[in-house]
Amino acid sequence: MTTIDTVVIGAGHAGLAVSRLLTGAGRDHVVVDRGRIGERWRSERWDSLRLLSPNWMTRLPHWEYDGSKPDGFMSSAGFVQHLERYAQSYGAPVLTGTTVRDLVTAHSGGYRLVTDRGTWSTRQVVIATGPHGVANVPDGLDAAEVVTASSYRNPGQLPPGGVLVIGASSSGAQIADELNRAGREVYLAAGRHTRIPRCYRGRDIFCWLQRTGRLARTIEEVPDPVAARREPSMQLVGRRTGERARNLDLVTLQANGVRLLGRFEGMKGTQARFRPDLAATAADADVRMHRLLDAVDDYIACTGLTGEVLPAVRPPALVAPAAARVVDLSRAGIATVVVATGYRPEYPWLRLPVIGPDGHIRQNRGVTAAPGVYVVGQRFQYRRDSAFIGGARHDAAAVVQHLLTGRIAARADGCSAEPAA
Repeated sequence: MTTIDTVVIGAGHAGLAVSRLLTGAGRDHVVVDRGRIGERWRSERWDSLRLLSPNWMTRLPHWEYDGSKPDGFMSSAGFVQHLERYAQSYGAPVLTGTTVRDLVTAHSGGYRLVTDRGTWSTRQVVIATGPHGVANVPDGLDAAEVVTASSYRNPGQLPPGGVLVIGASSSGAQIADELNRAGREVYLAAGRHTRIPRCYRGRDIFCWLQRTGRLARTIEEVPDPVAARREPSMQLVGRRTGERARNLDLVTLQANGVRLLGRFEGMKGTQARFRPDLAATAADADVRMHRLLDAVDDYIACTGLTGEVLPAVRPPALVAPAAARVVDLSRAGIATVVVATGYRPEYPWLRLPVIGPDGHIRQNRGVTAAPGVYVVGQRFQYRRDSAFIGGARHDAAAVVQHLLTGRIAARADGCSAEPAA
């Protein structure tokens, strides 16, 4: 058995952020990962995927994007290289190809971490495996080949024929768009989603989200923390530098020939059933989008930026098609169902009383009920931007501060509006 002060589980951006801060503090630690650095970005992303946030937002402790395209969007492969350079910059003590089997309380105090490459005795553990566990796959989909968003790679991977995409948040919308542009007949079942323009008044939407303080909003400042953590991801697509900013929403998908449906309800034989709620769901998304854009307009007016930005032009509302309650997959020529309805947490190796009824790790700013056990990389862990690459650095700083001192300073990560990058 190997004894070490701290073990970080997961070598993605959140785990490496913690590791960098521990290294700076001189804390003995190791980072273990079942695969390689940034494994999910290597093996669970489609080929054409780019980050939704612009490169200038890719900030980690003591490490920022320094390339020539700050307004561009990194590819998955480019981001993996970014993480590898980050790890090399401080000699990250990463042990790859190491699968965690058990994390239990040790009789002598601290914790025992059992892996397929040995056992560790440690005082502190930081769980940085991210919010994704296993894909949510609706029951009854054995009537067609099912591909999850994490296993989808490109249109050529799928058998000939039409495709039903279930889920219209960022992954589902992007996959439906790619399949449509590849000439496939695409049906898209849309549940609750977050509509947002790629650019507004001449600037990327993330510029406004940061300037207005939306990204820094904390979980303590929202009326319903549970709902905030379940908020659907944004309907956005990363664009290459030099290309015209392109919105990706139900309006543009429908205009390009994607057939829109309401929320998927289930299967009966080869018949897929849908709720007749598309118009209402789209209208609700528009209400929330306009509320955000109203706040941006108010910010522009109050800060005297009106003359420096473009006039306000809002995205048009969806003219929803007649509600289709049933689609026979066989008759419609649909050979594949792509499921992009999110993930549910899975920690089969975690033998500590830190998991709530919903399967998520219970935490307060990354601190769990088990002394010395922390978590980073959760959705809206504390700030709204916790789910984004750059936001994880705030959670990492809070966790490492508590790990080193036993306390977290109030609002230590700064929650006021930040200047635009």
